Amino acid sequence: MVDICARHLLTPFGLRSLAPGEPGYQGRYRGDLKQRDSAYHQGTVWAWLTGPFISAYLRVHNDPQAACALLQPLLGHLEEAGLGTLDEVFNADPSHAPEGCFAQAWSAAEVRQALAEIQAASQSRTG
Repeated sequence: MVDICARHLLTPFGLRSLAPGEPGYQGRYRGDLKQRDSAYHQGTVWAWLTGPFISAYLRVHNDPQAACALLQPLLGHLEEAGLGTLDEVFNADPSHAPEGCFAQAWSAAEVRQALAEIQAASQSRTG
């Protein structure tokens, strides 16, 4: 299941809420309020979903180095725009431009939690 999610939903900035090619998929989070609200769960990428995905990835693959590589784009994004924060959502299609709130606490918190989990897994492997 983790590998299927990675193949169809994972982007550099989190997981899509719907896979490309599925009915109703929207690759861009754009338009008026009603259009944006309808795009939320039709493909929009949520950074906060990276936390649970990294947890599952580590349980299945036990590879902290690979998990850390998956996290690098979001860690880099912490140094852009709202320093130390992450955007709420990103476009589902490349270039995965940030959208929504530019400083979303749950996005930053889940990425920091995932990093802590990766560091703990690395220490237990070398331990």
